[in-house]
Amino acid sequence: MSVIKKSILLILIILVIDQVLKIWIKTHLSLGQEIHVIGNWFILHFTENNGMAFGMDLPGKYGKTILSVFRILAILAIALYLSYLNRQNAHKGLIISISLILAGAVGNILDSAFYGVIFSDSYGRIAGIFPEEGGYSGFLHGKVVDMLYFPIIKGTLPDWFPIWGNRYIIFFRPVFNIADSSITTGVLIILIWQRRFFTAHQKTSAGTESSTSTGSQDTGDPHAGKDPGEPGSGEPVAGKPDSLTPKAGISNPQGSDASMPPGID
Repeated sequence: MSVIKKSILLILIILVIDQVLKIWIKTHLSLGQEIHVIGNWFILHFTENNGMAFGMDLPGKYGKTILSVFRILAILAIALYLSYLNRQNAHKGLIISISLILAGAVGNILDSAFYGVIFSDSYGRIAGIFPEEGGYSGFLHGKVVDMLYFPIIKGTLPDWFPIWGNRYIIFFRPVFNIADSSITTGVLIILIWQRRFFTAHQKTSAGTESSTSTGSQDTGDPHAGKDPGEPGSGEPVAGKPDSLTPKAGISNPQGSDASMPPGID
């Protein structure tokens, strides 16, 4: 299986897992409810955000629309870049990493684009699918579903700790989803192995350009690129007689009168 086919398969698998889990959470929990999977370390905690990192939002009436359109354009740019990398025979690790980022971006934009139309709101109730009164918002105005919560460390910092002394902390506090994990994993892989990925990519690109340049020099002239005097060059060598050119004063071997010296019948 080619690298691009593997990357497409990876994108589809991530999208299916991401959306299945989100839909299950949306149709089984109300906002704020949670399920303890592994004690207090791994929790499915249902929350929603407007699509930006750490719950940030763009203000104004059209803030959400601008954000969604920007994310769609970003997805198109990532997809074009992935196609370019495949054509350039880039490092497999780089192609897979970009595929992870693309899968995560598509997974979250699906929430923003369609969840507001498909589901009712989840405030104090479990959301319904395609409610008669319509969804909780319009197209491109849906909220991204988050559920993965890993509060591995909880406690109060000692008084002597700089800045945050005597403060209660939770690590890891953010709630995220499969799509977020996919994006983070792809970015981390690129950061860790960027030298290997991009050095290999530059070498591949240089080799492709060299092959293209060499091919463009072939003009179809059989004598092109040969030094004068080389067999097949079509040019005489300096200092050597050209046996193909008749010399003055030498009779024509064919006996033509035009080439005979004056006075000879």
